[in-house]
Amino acid sequence: MAALAPARVWLGVMHIWVDADACPNAIREILVRAAERTHIPMTLVAGQPVQTPRSRWVSAVTVATGPDAADDAIVDRMSAGDLVITADIPLAARAVEKGGTALNPRGEFYTVENIRERLAMRDLMVNLRDSGAISGGPPPLGNVERQAFANALDRHLAKHAQTQQQQ
Repeated sequence: MAALAPARVWLGVMHIWVDADACPNAIREILVRAAERTHIPMTLVAGQPVQTPRSRWVSAVTVATGPDAADDAIVDRMSAGDLVITADIPLAARAVEKGGTALNPRGEFYTVENIRERLAMRDLMVNLRDSGAISGGPPPLGNVERQAFANALDRHLAKHAQTQQQQ
């Protein structure tokens, strides 16, 4: 069942939370390398066991299956200033509302300024799919999107490191 979240290594240090059920493997690999390089703790949260590399910086939490179980676990465990990796717009909205930063696997940040628009667009697309007006979802993740994600993540982590040094 649900395991307890790993203890914070240091108070005030950002933690990376990954909505691992839908996170592409290529993005997960980028995240693992970043956690190792920066020594920022990262937790993969999923409704089923996730293979985790042997690392002091990377852990996994398996939660009960069910709608929003992983999302609820992430929001319950995260703190303001944490980074949440997800393509799930409602989860991103909850993370932003709690003071976190949310980044999707295509390298786009969800912010206080854009989250309402993203939620409205998501709802519109759900309605269009449900009515049969459109089908399918977003295109597959390609090299351009992977690079955009890696660049956005690196910029965010560099900004975080700079802030930590100033404190």
